[in-house]
Amino acid sequence: MNKKLYIFLHVGIWAFMFLSPLTYLRGNGMSALHYLMTCVSPFLMMVVFYVNYLWLTPKCFVIGKRRYYLLFNTIMIVTFGVILHPWVNFTNDLFSTYLPRYKETSIDKFFFTLRDIVSLAMSAAVATAIVLASRWQRNEDARLEAEAARSESELRNLRSQINPHFLLNTLNNIYALTAFDQKRAQDAIKQLSEMLRHMLYDNQFNQVPLQDELNFLDSYVNLMKIRLPQNVEVTFTKDLQVPDLKIRPLMFIPLVENAFKHGVSPTEPSFVNICIKTGTEPVEDGKMCDTITCEIKNSNYPKTNQDRSGHGIGLMQTQRRLELAYPNRFEWWKGVRDNGSTYQSIIKIRL
Repeated sequence: MNKKLYIFLHVGIWAFMFLSPLTYLRGNGMSALHYLMTCVSPFLMMVVFYVNYLWLTPKCFVIGKRRYYLLFNTIMIVTFGVILHPWVNFTNDLFSTYLPRYKETSIDKFFFTLRDIVSLAMSAAVATAIVLASRWQRNEDARLEAEAARSESELRNLRSQINPHFLLNTLNNIYALTAFDQKRAQDAIKQLSEMLRHMLYDNQFNQVPLQDELNFLDSYVNLMKIRLPQNVEVTFTKDLQVPDLKIRPLMFIPLVENAFKHGVSPTEPSFVNICIKTGTEPVEDGKMCDTITCEIKNSNYPKTNQDRSGHGIGLMQTQRRLELAYPNRFEWWKGVRDNGSTYQSIIKIRL
């Protein structure tokens, strides 16, 4: 809450409380002393409020010293409650107000005292509730900031995670291409340059155009094709029924990397099929929302126990980034099918 508004609310509420005696005693020639003595009731409520607001709640209740909190409040509230009603009667008798006076019974005194105690207790409860709500809001803001910082850290980590083996192999393959296909070597260098530019510079924002992300994936797939054997079939299709959508950067690259890592055999026929499409679907209120779906199928050649470096880290990061970026707005199905010969991963994101 804005600090000026916060102060204004405190001043306004207590100004109303202290001016309220004037609403029922106006026209009776109230003196300054009479007014001040009448203000004892809101003054005691203010004391209870700020003792709880500034001390008892943050210094005792919040840190777990609930017994001290209850003890001090009980003593303060009961003491103020016991003296408040006699003080009101004394003030009325002293200034002979128009309020009717009658002989109070013990039951009357008990209920008047109980009323004052309840009012003071409500003041303490409101102060405690405000402090707890403020702390909860600060904690929630801090948690959201930490989540945002963690998400950004994960993204930076993902940017720096380009497999050095991939870069080394790609450069070696480009070097080999220069000997017999200079045009393909030039195209590969251009694609590698565009891919690295996208990773290092173009995705500094929270969201990037989907088309830029597809171009990045295109470059990655084409560079992977350079060093794949002839027995590997690779397809990358796009079906953009809704153009100009945006997405979090580098969202799908771990899945594509995973498909090539676990879906290609040097000796057996293999395939990697990637399909990214956009569309619309109805939501609960009858409106339509845009969707992005990434579907990847690949032959299933899982890594052996001797080669499990980085196993599952990319998928876990993708899961975490989806939860942070699209909470309750994504679905992800993944697993093996066709008797274990195929691995399939489908992510649908509702924008």
